[in-house]
Amino acid sequence: MPRLLIQLRRVLIYTHRWLGIAGCLLFISWFASGIVMMYARMPELSAAERARRTPPIDLTHARVSLADAVAGHDIERAIVTMVGGRPVYRLNSGSAMITVFADTGERLGTITADRAMDIARRFAPEHAGTMRYDARLDVPDQWTLSGESRRAMPLHRIALGDTGASFVYVSERTGEPVMSTDARTRRWAYAGAVMHWIYFTPLRRQSALWAQLIIWLSIVGCVLCLSGLVWGVWRYSFHDRYRLKRQRAHSPYAGLMKWHHYAGLIFGAATFTWIFSGLLSMNPWDWSPETSPSRLQQRAVAGGPLRLDAITIERLREASRAHASQLEILQFNGKPFIAAGESPVSFTRDALVEAARRAVPDAPIADVAWLDDYDAYYYDRNGGLPLPVVRIRFDDPQRTSLYLDARRGAIVRNDVRLTRINRWLYHGLHSLDFPFLYYRRPLWDLVVIVLSAGGIVLSATTISAALHRLRRHARRLRRQGDRYAIHRSVRSRSLDVDRRASGVSGDV
Repeated sequence: MPRLLIQLRRVLIYTHRWLGIAGCLLFISWFASGIVMMYARMPELSAAERARRTPPIDLTHARVSLADAVAGHDIERAIVTMVGGRPVYRLNSGSAMITVFADTGERLGTITADRAMDIARRFAPEHAGTMRYDARLDVPDQWTLSGESRRAMPLHRIALGDTGASFVYVSERTGEPVMSTDARTRRWAYAGAVMHWIYFTPLRRQSALWAQLIIWLSIVGCVLCLSGLVWGVWRYSFHDRYRLKRQRAHSPYAGLMKWHHYAGLIFGAATFTWIFSGLLSMNPWDWSPETSPSRLQQRAVAGGPLRLDAITIERLREASRAHASQLEILQFNGKPFIAAGESPVSFTRDALVEAARRAVPDAPIADVAWLDDYDAYYYDRNGGLPLPVVRIRFDDPQRTSLYLDARRGAIVRNDVRLTRINRWLYHGLHSLDFPFLYYRRPLWDLVVIVLSAGGIVLSATTISAALHRLRRHARRLRRQGDRYAIHRSVRSRSLDVDRRASGVSGDV
């Protein structure tokens, strides 16, 4: 065999062998926890649950208008809701959140433990008699490591005292319940998302370190899979050239390693695509832009900064008659309006297209489509994303596509060429959310479970060989250590003899 092939063979063998020994248990946990995540994710307090438990807005005693509450701030988002039985304005100014009481105009101060308990009793009145204050969190715990709950720190954690061992987390800054957990969701989260994302609290608190760990573990996993695929195909014989126990065979391996060889040939490619797409989920080195619209695009569609002077208390009271738990102030083409729950379609196709022209002013429009259903890029299996939308594609170098919500007059997705590539390489390969499969359950469940089970077999069949090899290397290292110790002992005695002999001759 040529020297180059010998070297390549050696590199493949040792790379795959030792990476497999180091990573087989991690791969098993990834596959098993991935199956759990098909049906159970991290605990959350959904917007629907929060709205259901928040009382309808009561503006009877409101005396301060939104314009007065703003006090000169450049507001990007304004919401009217209730806190502790009183109406408040929640105002976003950049990264800052300002909460102002609509009845007095005073700002919401720090939420104390007693106030947090009162908010929790209003949020879950059925447990008001059994609630107890549990802890104040300055740093996230296991269930508040990301998203809205982490941004709302510090938090008050309140135990509901129910049979499900439930907790509610209330933000000290906003007075808003931001998270709810119970024993069942926590157990499934440990078996699923925590294991799958390596989401252990001490590590995840160090966001940059955690991100780099996931990225490099995924890169190592890709190398492991590729080296195994190349070696597995190399060693497979279509012509039964191997002989095992006097019988011809396609594989040179026996026992569990034969299972590993064939499992790699069958499931190795799927395993590689899962690890590679998992790497892309971290958006390494920011290779793919966000799909959320830029601030300039949002302002262009809104027609400038949010105008709150036109939103009077009377208009808010009129909108609150819909018994909504939250009112949001939106703006389209320079005209502010109040959104309360599900409003009817209020913007025409032509008006939305004209707004999109302002968002991407230097590119001609390639095509326009009114979508009453999701397409391949704007989609949600649970139906959470708003419909209908207008999709406007532009003939610019980035091939920009904007999706505008016809009910709210806002951009809900901004696609460019790289985000569309990322959609298929990440979401397509990792979640198998291809249109022909994504909405067909339980077919999708069956495919994902079979591929995951194949990955578990692929990983688990290496454990016995890995332990055997590690024990053998440990014995070899122990023997080398013993020989080294004996050698040092003999050398030490020899030096002692030489020193004594030298001393005797000197006396003579």
